[in-house]
Amino acid sequence: MATSEQLSKLHKQMQLNKKSKYEDRLISSVAKIVAEDLQNEYGVKIEIESRLYIRDIVKDLRKRFPEVKFENPENNNSFITPDAGISYLIDKESNKYVVLIGETKCQGTNDERQKQGLSKQAMGNAIERLGKNVIAFRTYLMNESIFPFVCFGDGCDFAKGSSILDRVHAISMFRSLNEDHTFNEGKDKEISIGSYYFRAESWTESEIFDIMYDVAKKSVNYYFEKYGREIF
Repeated sequence: MATSEQLSKLHKQMQLNKKSKYEDRLISSVAKIVAEDLQNEYGVKIEIESRLYIRDIVKDLRKRFPEVKFENPENNNSFITPDAGISYLIDKESNKYVVLIGETKCQGTNDERQKQGLSKQAMGNAIERLGKNVIAFRTYLMNESIFPFVCFGDGCDFAKGSSILDRVHAISMFRSLNEDHTFNEGKDKEISIGSYYFRAESWTESEIFDIMYDVAKKSVNYYFEKYGREIF
């Protein structure tokens, strides 16, 4: 598990950056610690890729659903880059299994503007961008009964009672926020939700690590049970 020394060192490094960039780099660094801890605990190989190409999603869909026609992307180089990258469990044949996808969203400056005596600004569109990515990742993982996607959001736009939280609820398929939803739900496990942790206050390094590690660990055990521990 991550040591307090590791997380303390990480905190000091990140304080040099502005808030949004700080959080992007924070979650990316925590994802690397998670991967290292999983490898040490389970004796498996974990790799993190920074981006997922849309063409690769389409390629996988064609393999899984040959009877359905899927369109190629307009731009062959279009991709998605989650803040923490995509962590994959690698089997002995070099096949990849998603165990963790992490995002952060910092939205809202009206609290600071109010302190400065300035008028309020319209709430931002970070959640709309999040929704686009979630749709793509859900599609990518349609063949599994887990959706190891986790997003941390903070800022005054996410304060209790904010209408922006209703947009997050739509992305979470109206399931509860600030709770784990790694495993699909529904009678046939057809509803993939993801986990969304949103509040006005910033998330700490330890909180982010604990949540992400739990999601990734559940994912590893899911693949062990579904495909067999021996293939990894």
